[in-house]
Amino acid sequence: MNVIEIASFGGPDVLRLAQRSMPVAGQGEVCLQVAASGVNRPDVLQRAGNYPAPPGASDIPGLEVSGRIVSGDAVALAEAGLAVGDRVCALVAGGGYAAYCIAPVAQCLPVPKGLSDVQAASLPETFFTVWSNVFDRGRLAAGETLLVQGGSSGIGVTAIQMAKALGATVLATAGSDAKCAAMLALGADHAINYKTQDFEAEARRLTNGRGVDVVLDMVAGDYVARELNCLAEDGRLVIIAVQGGVQSEVNAGLIMRKRLTVTGSTLRIRPVAFKQAIAQNCLAKVWPLLESGSIKPVIHSVFAAVDPSHATGSGAAAAHALMESNQHVGKIVLNWGTA
Repeated sequence: MNVIEIASFGGPDVLRLAQRSMPVAGQGEVCLQVAASGVNRPDVLQRAGNYPAPPGASDIPGLEVSGRIVSGDAVALAEAGLAVGDRVCALVAGGGYAAYCIAPVAQCLPVPKGLSDVQAASLPETFFTVWSNVFDRGRLAAGETLLVQGGSSGIGVTAIQMAKALGATVLATAGSDAKCAAMLALGADHAINYKTQDFEAEARRLTNGRGVDVVLDMVAGDYVARELNCLAEDGRLVIIAVQGGVQSEVNAGLIMRKRLTVTGSTLRIRPVAFKQAIAQNCLAKVWPLLESGSIKPVIHSVFAAVDPSHATGSGAAAAHALMESNQHVGKIVLNWGTA
């Protein structure tokens, strides 16, 4: 089968089209004929040599796919209410940049009614991540205020829409006025251009000095101290990436006085049972919003997974280059020609 592999650690051009043996589904698993693969920041980190695949996972990048079930564990499929031939999207620990991919049945969800395979491939990584961190760890409730750092990213556009649909007020940051306008169009109540405005001061101003209840942080580094300053009493800071660095200084006295919670997580290494619980919450509480159109996938660009016009035989390098440029709003997807 065709796959996109990492020839060596480095820039986007190390991604190349290659041939691998067909994967075989094991107990509790299915084999999917992949229609489309979502492109995510962890894929870029893995390609650069900064985010190795967890033990037992495929070395092929790709954490989310959509496609059709072609084979799998019949018992697990029946228990999940799925069958061979069904269109699904799935969260995987690796192997998504391939024409066929193995996925745990528990991490497969039916494609929401009305969505294309390309749209469906953009869902699992961001929707699972946002649910787990904003609503489970961050405990965001209706009537509270969320600050999303990097609101134009795939995670950001998902967090904005989910939080608004579930009754929260949303503030979001981005690095240009155009991106701020896009976030407002997606439903954010306020957009902050962090290059021209102080997000800490703006968050306090926009909440009349109270502060926000939850911050979803993809930066860390020196942002952490500033985020603690703009949290309300009993506020929660949830860190899911460290693009600004892993070292942070915090005011421990402030954390105690305001009873703040600082937490964070990574999803890829968590066990299947943990991801299954997230999947079921998304199916029950978010999939109806997708089917009604209250929440919509935001696709910025689609690249051909197999593309002879590129030197490496794939559009994956161009997809990664776009992600690293930070010029996109929403998701980037690879199309395997069956979507």
